[in-house]
Formats: sequence, C-alpha cells, structure tokens
Amino acid sequence: MISAAVASTAFSALIWWAVPVVALLGAFTYVIWVSKFQDKFHNETNRSVTKFQSFQESFRDSQPVILIPTNEAEADPVAPKVAEDPQKRGE
Repeated sequence: MISAAVASTAFSALIWWAVPVVALLGAFTYVIWVSKFQDKFHNETNRSVTKFQSFQESFRDSQPVILIPTNEAEADPVAPKVAEDPQKRGE
C-alpha cells in the first residue's frame, strides 16, 4: 500500500515538472519558428507590393491615345489609324 502511494506521489511530482518544461520548450520553439517565418513572409510581401506598385505606375506614365478614323469608308477595325493632330488625340 505504501509503495502505491509513493509511486502515485512521484508520478504527480513528475507531471507537475514535466508539463511546464514541455510547455516552455514548445513556446520557445514556436517563437523561434515564427520569427524566421515572419521575416520570410515580410520580404515576400514587400516584393509583391513593390511589383504591384510598379505595375500601377506603368499605367500612370503612359499617355492615352485616341484612335480616330479619317472617314467611315477607310475605317479598318484591324488596323486603326492614330490621329496626327495632338489636339484630336486629347493631349
């Protein structure tokens, strides 16, 4: 009877030490893993945002071109002509 009580007490003491130790090791492992993953995620996010911003800037830099046919008989939808006069193009 005494050995069962001692074994139960020893097991309880082991659990009370093992659970916090495992929890701390898990927490440290998680923090280290997240810090490495976060740097990689942050770098890839910045790269994507930069590419998207340069994509948007490419539209802002270009001037619009308005296509005006010289007359209806010559209007060819395959090869439209660009207006020669800048006023007609909207510049």
